[in-house]
Amino acid sequence: MAVATFAGGCFWCLEAVFSQLSGVHHVTSGYCGGYNVNPTYEQVCTGTTGHAEAVRIDFDPAKISFSQLLEVFFTIHDPTTRNRQGADVGTQYRSAIFVHSPEQRAEALAMIGALNQELPANSPVVTEISDAPQFFPAENYHQRYFADNPAQGYCTFVISPKVAAFRREFASLLKTPGQ
Repeated sequence: MAVATFAGGCFWCLEAVFSQLSGVHHVTSGYCGGYNVNPTYEQVCTGTTGHAEAVRIDFDPAKISFSQLLEVFFTIHDPTTRNRQGADVGTQYRSAIFVHSPEQRAEALAMIGALNQELPANSPVVTEISDAPQFFPAENYHQRYFADNPAQGYCTFVISPKVAAFRREFASLLKTPGQ
């Protein structure tokens, strides 16, 4: 089993997507990259703790590669906007990759370099790359939020369209029934 940790806006969106990938065993919503030990959602929402809303992904690299996870990550959020995803604004919504090995760092840097070759010069990728600090799981009600609350307004208007677009683009990577 391997671990990947990403921040890219609301962790509900990230968890909803990554949990559907074949080879992903578990996705945990939480907080990463800040100053407080055991931060709460209310603290992180203030933007003063330094934490980002993030997901920790436990995956089988024999079934899905870190590179494939990166491809999904860069597709499902805007890596060219600093500290903002849609209506969510603040450092807690920044784009970040918290690497767990030198190999993950190299793959992330290579992918960002390739993306920057395709993007306009005035819109480079602003995704931060740093060593994975301690990860703090979010409160229980944040886990599986989209799966448990599909009719909630944010889920209906923000997460559902994102998940639908992801499912169309990455159909070959989706779990099959029973996985």
